[in-house]
Amino acid sequence: MMDFLSSHLFRESPRQRRALPHRQAPSSAKEFLPLAVCWMLRVTTVIVLPAVTTSNLLAEAESVGESVNALQDKSRYHLFNPTPVGRMREMSTDRPDKTESPYTVDAGHLQLEMDLANFTLESEDGVRTRTWNIAPVNLKVGLLNNADLQVVFDSYLHEQVDDQAAQTRETTSGVGDVNVRLKMNLWGNDGGLTSFAMMPFVKVPTHSRGLGNDAVEGGVIFPLAVALPGNWDMGLMTEFDFLRNEAGSGDHTEFINMITFGHDIVGKLAGYVEFFSSVSTERQSRWVGTVDLGLTYGLTENIQLDAGCNIGVTRSADDVQPFVGLSVRF
Repeated sequence: MMDFLSSHLFRESPRQRRALPHRQAPSSAKEFLPLAVCWMLRVTTVIVLPAVTTSNLLAEAESVGESVNALQDKSRYHLFNPTPVGRMREMSTDRPDKTESPYTVDAGHLQLEMDLANFTLESEDGVRTRTWNIAPVNLKVGLLNNADLQVVFDSYLHEQVDDQAAQTRETTSGVGDVNVRLKMNLWGNDGGLTSFAMMPFVKVPTHSRGLGNDAVEGGVIFPLAVALPGNWDMGLMTEFDFLRNEAGSGDHTEFINMITFGHDIVGKLAGYVEFFSSVSTERQSRWVGTVDLGLTYGLTENIQLDAGCNIGVTRSADDVQPFVGLSVRF
């Protein structure tokens, strides 16, 4: 705009430019003053104003950049200085699929994730095992902007084992073990096409008699989330478990890998499909593989309902495991 004004308001016509060399030098102040004013306006228009405008734009851009950085920087929030509601991330859960999420709970906030109930049926070598798990809970608390602490425990287990060959039935009920996990997001917690985390955990034997072993076990989980074209989401996870052998002596390692794809279906209803694989280094162990399907529904920004079913595709996997669940953020 300033270039336009300069070129049209203060530009001399071709005839005037051709006549300039033949002009006489001003002989008085009355002749000199108009020329001086004209040249001052030209200098101001062509040099000064663009420089001032550029300086203002740079200052404004720097201010906007500082505002964006301030908006994205949430490192000052922690357990005792909670993230304001207006700056919280979209709710992300570690359920209902088996693939864990790399996103953490916002600092100073709680999140409850649980099965209302799940049922597991396993049949192998003439032995049928039915297990009811009522209200298993994962309670999370945000410690930092990129870290949360999780306590996972089985509230009530009811297991029934029928041995068809021996014509016997055993029934066991009680509580299960407690797992303590620490999730640390390494990148992508507050935006980006990918997000990655590391989550070490330890199992503390708190089970009722007959519902587990007495060993302290643990492992580490590495979940990765990737945003795909077409509003598809992909989750990948690798896990290393260090466990006690079933014989009761010695330890072994299990390698767990899974991949899941999710997409919105309609409104707040979404679905996923997942493949799960577990390979153990224990002798005479067999590969476990399942295909998992499920739905989620966002009732509110802080409440999610889900339901699904895990289906075994190898002999050593559980045959079927249907479930319904709930997640709530506070």
